[in-house]
Amino acid sequence: MKKVTILALHLGYGGIERAVTTLANSLVKDYEIEIISTYKLYEKSFFSLNKKVKVQYLIDYGPNKKEMREALQKKKLFSFLYEFLKALHILNLRKKRMIKCIKNCNSDIILSTRDIHNTWLSKYGKKEAYKIGWEHNHHNNNSKYIKKIVKSAKNLDAFVLVSKELYTFYKKQLKEEKCKTFYIPNFIEKVTEESSPLTKRNLITVGRLSKEKGHLDLIEVIHLLQNKREDFHLTIIGDGNEREKIEKEIQKYNLQKKVTLLGYQKKEKVEKHLLASSLFLLPSYKESFGLVVLEAFEKGVPVICFDTAKGACEIITNKEDGFIIKNRNKKEMAKKIDFLLKDTKKRKTMGKKAKEKAKQYEAKNVKKKWVDLFEKRK
Repeated sequence: MKKVTILALHLGYGGIERAVTTLANSLVKDYEIEIISTYKLYEKSFFSLNKKVKVQYLIDYGPNKKEMREALQKKKLFSFLYEFLKALHILNLRKKRMIKCIKNCNSDIILSTRDIHNTWLSKYGKKEAYKIGWEHNHHNNNSKYIKKIVKSAKNLDAFVLVSKELYTFYKKQLKEEKCKTFYIPNFIEKVTEESSPLTKRNLITVGRLSKEKGHLDLIEVIHLLQNKREDFHLTIIGDGNEREKIEKEIQKYNLQKKVTLLGYQKKEKVEKHLLASSLFLLPSYKESFGLVVLEAFEKGVPVICFDTAKGACEIITNKEDGFIIKNRNKKEMAKKIDFLLKDTKKRKTMGKKAKEKAKQYEAKNVKKKWVDLFEKRK
């Protein structure tokens, strides 16, 4: 049995981490799977992980960005200096320990999930190992980021992209390099029988509360929707450094009774809220794939998103299982939400099509692409 090692930054809450654990779980019957995680943020993986998957943590704690930010905000100079020096120590430890693991790794296949890991894997990985990069982020036409990713991947054996758009883009960028590009979408483990009845006027969004996720724009959409109707409620699941700004925006528009911020929730809780919702809203400025769209589709919930979330737009068929709103037009998004809340029949038709679409992305259908890739080097 071949051994596969996955290099991860952490196994906490996030789209990359969800993709890593889902892939590990799907492959554990066919390969010996090991995950090397830089940071240990929780006692165990945030997402459920098969007991056969071996996990090695390099640092028993996480980075101290929050502490640095708080010290800076409170103008505590000595505390900030202490946290700054601690951050440098953590970064040095991160590099030193990961490089050591890569040098000593005897796995047949090594899969990297971050650009910095790509670089170290290219330089320090054993010649006989099949070295693969796995890119989850959208470049958003950022030339600096694009150059960094191409530089990190060019000396790998293979580079996996999660959307067709990114695959086409990086294939051109890497055409003169030895690294070969492959398109393999993210996936969900399976489609269950459970579906939302789509009868309640509940809206939902799930994601990190950071600037690129566009929650401030979503609050404005909800404000516009409130001018059209009263019978709805939005649940926001996730946490992040934009939370305070979002709370202020909710207060600004007097939406405290219309919007609930739940913070991070376990998968079971997220599924429970999806089953009680009728529409999923995705206001992201960028999405390389949009795993949350699949999670909504799996529960038969239609999705409305802005067309800036390009990876998610590959999953959604406009007007069939959701709506794609052009040019981040907030008035148009509010209009489409209002339309679907009024038209129960259309909402349920879209929900059924969303459920069918999710089946294309089940582990049993996508796993074969990974196996084919792994077996390319005999």
